[in-house]
Amino acid sequence: MKKDTMILGIETSCDETAASIVKNGREILSNVVASQIESHKRFGGVVPEIASRHHVEQMTMVLEEAVNQADVTWEDIDAIAVTEGPGLVGALLVGVNAAKALAFAKNKPLIGVHHIAGHIYANRLENEFAFPLLALIVSGGHTELVIMKDHYDYELIGETRDDAAGEAYDKVARMLKLPYPGGPQIDRLSAEGKDTIDFPRAWLEEGSYDFSFSGLKSAVINTLHNAEQRRETLNPADVAASFQQSVIDVLTEKTYRAAQEYKVKQVIVAGGVAANKGLRQSLKNRFNHTDTELYIPPIHLCTDNAAMIAAAGTILYEKEKFKALDLNANPSLMLE
Repeated sequence: MKKDTMILGIETSCDETAASIVKNGREILSNVVASQIESHKRFGGVVPEIASRHHVEQMTMVLEEAVNQADVTWEDIDAIAVTEGPGLVGALLVGVNAAKALAFAKNKPLIGVHHIAGHIYANRLENEFAFPLLALIVSGGHTELVIMKDHYDYELIGETRDDAAGEAYDKVARMLKLPYPGGPQIDRLSAEGKDTIDFPRAWLEEGSYDFSFSGLKSAVINTLHNAEQRRETLNPADVAASFQQSVIDVLTEKTYRAAQEYKVKQVIVAGGVAANKGLRQSLKNRFNHTDTELYIPPIHLCTDNAAMIAAAGTILYEKEKFKALDLNANPSLMLE
């Protein structure tokens, strides 16, 4: 019988200190996340130096809790997988150095994982992949469409030309004076409003799967400024709903068109914005009457976590794609 594979994942790319143990790339034995939202909330965004310090303070406790929850010993763990990039360099360094120390001390293989690959493989914790598949990636500074014909085989067919969807959400949330993090706040507020403002949809040239949300962001800002100058009162819920609908329309339609053109078996959604209720419902409605399977991870696997890093790391472990102990953080790492 094939031996079970146990991978310890570590994630510190931004403001969550996370550790997880995943069995055979599919079964989560533990998934511990220490959030820093309260520390960054008063600044309206993540402060890199504060994030790094919190990672240092919480890393040991998070690792111990992950091992205890999984009820395994260090001898049971086959390898250490860690996010090597992209992300905040100081935050990444804490996770990378913790992983290297464990790999050295416990004599385990070291695996470097791309943060976005982690978000993609969060889907495999719920459903096995069927290739070819299309991944819609909506995470922070990333808005991309990627075709996968096999594990770790990525073909980028569309990406953002300026602001990513997540960045636009954060900037519009600040204009509406919503608390950090802005994305979930706009999603919540939009449910109370109506799509009454005709904000632009950037379809770009015909056949393009690229995205552009900078013009939409500017349109929202200009609408708010003009209303203020005219001393008119706009309903913030209607602004949020109109903005969100514009984003969702473009994401949904471009994903649908790409799925049809490339004749994929599955569409998966990856990244923090995948937790957006409006986007989730829009995609479900669009793919409801097609033969293409749509998979969106549960909310707790959309945001940054270490189970997704362990899941992605399992494939690299099987391929024996290991890193040396001189592994360094790479804040600009490309998805190969």
